[in-house]
Amino acid sequence: MDGLDEFEKTLAAEKAERERAERHEEEKRHRKHRHHHRHDSERDGERDKDRHRHRHHRRHDDDEDGHRHKRSRHSRDDDNDGHRSRHRHGDDRYRKTKDPKEDLPIPDEERPPSQDTVDRSKSTLRDAWMTAPSSIEIDYIHRPDKNKSPPPKPEPKRVVSKREINNHIQDINEGKSLDELDIPSQPTVDYTFGDAGSSWRMTKLKAVYTAAEESGRPVEEVAMERFGDLRHFDDAREEKEEMERRRIYGKDYKGHDKPTGDLYRERIKNERKNSPPPEPEQGTIVPDAHPQTTTTPAMDQTSLNRLRAQMMKAKLRRAPNAAQLEEEYNKAAAMFSTAQSNPEAVVLSVMDNRQLAGTRNEAKAITNKRGRERGNVEENTEMTIDDMVREERRTKGQAGGEGLRLAERIAKDGKFDNDLDYMDENAEKLAKRIHKSDINLKNMAVSEFQKMSRALDNCPLCHHEDKNQPPIAPVIALGTRAFLTLATEPEISPGGAVIAPLAHRSNLLECDDDEWEELRNFMKSLTRMYHEQGREVIFYENAAQPHRRMHAAMIAVPIPYEEGAMAPAYFKEAFLSSDEEWSQHRKIIDTGAKARDGMGRSAFRRSIAKEMPYFHVWFTLDGGLGHVVEDAGRWPKGDLFAREVLGGIVDAEPHIIKKQGKWMRGDPRVEGFKKGWRKFDWTRMLAEG
Repeated sequence: MDGLDEFEKTLAAEKAERERAERHEEEKRHRKHRHHHRHDSERDGERDKDRHRHRHHRRHDDDEDGHRHKRSRHSRDDDNDGHRSRHRHGDDRYRKTKDPKEDLPIPDEERPPSQDTVDRSKSTLRDAWMTAPSSIEIDYIHRPDKNKSPPPKPEPKRVVSKREINNHIQDINEGKSLDELDIPSQPTVDYTFGDAGSSWRMTKLKAVYTAAEESGRPVEEVAMERFGDLRHFDDAREEKEEMERRRIYGKDYKGHDKPTGDLYRERIKNERKNSPPPEPEQGTIVPDAHPQTTTTPAMDQTSLNRLRAQMMKAKLRRAPNAAQLEEEYNKAAAMFSTAQSNPEAVVLSVMDNRQLAGTRNEAKAITNKRGRERGNVEENTEMTIDDMVREERRTKGQAGGEGLRLAERIAKDGKFDNDLDYMDENAEKLAKRIHKSDINLKNMAVSEFQKMSRALDNCPLCHHEDKNQPPIAPVIALGTRAFLTLATEPEISPGGAVIAPLAHRSNLLECDDDEWEELRNFMKSLTRMYHEQGREVIFYENAAQPHRRMHAAMIAVPIPYEEGAMAPAYFKEAFLSSDEEWSQHRKIIDTGAKARDGMGRSAFRRSIAKEMPYFHVWFTLDGGLGHVVEDAGRWPKGDLFAREVLGGIVDAEPHIIKKQGKWMRGDPRVEGFKKGWRKFDWTRMLAEG
């Protein structure tokens, strides 16, 4: 038993010695890496946890050994005290034991965790705090510069539109000669020979030859004005030849449905032969036909205003460069006035063109600084008789006339009093004419042109030559100056028609004699057609709103034959109750009576001024009743006035009277109307001739 006790004591002493050596190694490692604990608290926490875990494990082993070896507890304590004393002297820190039993293998249950066979594979792996990235490491992130300008975009390539008349401009600009131009042999058109627009094209072609014969100019020159391109002119010639072959050879003839371009290619070939390119001699100086322009461009109105503002600010601050700015402003103002006086390409109406044409002696320019800036003019009080005559001719026929100009002068006079004494005292001031400056005239002309362009683009009765499209309204019969179409739906009375001039007119009073001749021919033919049907017909024109620039038209409405005698009474009553009670003009203008008194067919055109808004109804070919509309605001909108009167005559339904329709393509009423109209169609003589 004594030998067993000694063996257990020896094992306990060896175990205690190993634990003491491990603690010394941990303390040494702790002193060596102390600076890591300052920088990374998380690593210290992980190491403390690991060390606490090992110590807990060792305490657990110690408790188990204590329970098993209670009898050797005191001897271990004494031996431990001896080892602590040797450790304090520092002799055993690097000393190995000479006990031969130390080299014996240690049982598995007494090995420390670091030497356990199970934990050996785990000890080779690093802890998480050793593989974690350092806190002082900085991740560098590259961000693009916000202020960096984007790369320049390539300029889009210029593409010539397929609707361009001169479709070889791009090739010529690139330096290609006429021989290198790729002219298509087969032109691309969106129509066929003999379609709905064929009569329009033939009428247009005939008008070219007629105009060339009357004016004595070459046919090609007139064709360029009418068609815009000789290709389209040659296509129309080719269509005319094809239609002539169809007429001669009959329906069984099979030719071309679209133009082949043979006439145009032949024309180009002849032009190349007859016009050799000029070859200037080398070394000759070709003078420039264009005048040399000034290197310093004139300022616009905005830049001039800014320069003036700088000058005024410099004067208020008493800046030393105030005199220099004033000199620059005076020079710029002089250049601006010179540039304004030069002719510019501005589209003007007929009235403005007459007012701006030539020197106007009735007005003189204001030469002060404000007058030069704004282009103001004032009346010339030293006019001669010739100047007055020229002014009267130039301003003749303007809307409003002298009454409108007097109203403008009264509106500008704040002290005006409707008294004869005041008018006598201020006769000279009231007699002054208000002359518009050139800038105001140009602004008015631009506004007029834009309004007229919108009206022409949206007009359903106009033939759009630029698009080569017939009117939206169906064409029943076509003359050289006017054409016949159907009335819009719903109709007050079935079988109505509309007569309209080919040119866009504000009212029928603007039509010339040739247009009126064809209008009367359509009126005669429609009257005979309706009389054969046992009905009376009424023609009327609604020109009560000239500011809308509608296409002038004469509407034909058939009514029962027995109601024809009472129709004038209906319209007289409507005229008397429609407008103001007191008016400047007579309520009713009886053009029928004037026609019977000797004026004849010109009674209507000589009784009403074309500048005034009016409504006129014809009961015969020569005249009827007219009314001048003075207050357009009280006049019924659109065509409602005539529809209400005629609806009362024929007893039409209220919803039909109030609804005003529009023209549309492909009207199904066309074929039925043409069957009854063919017998009275006077335009067939034009086609046969």
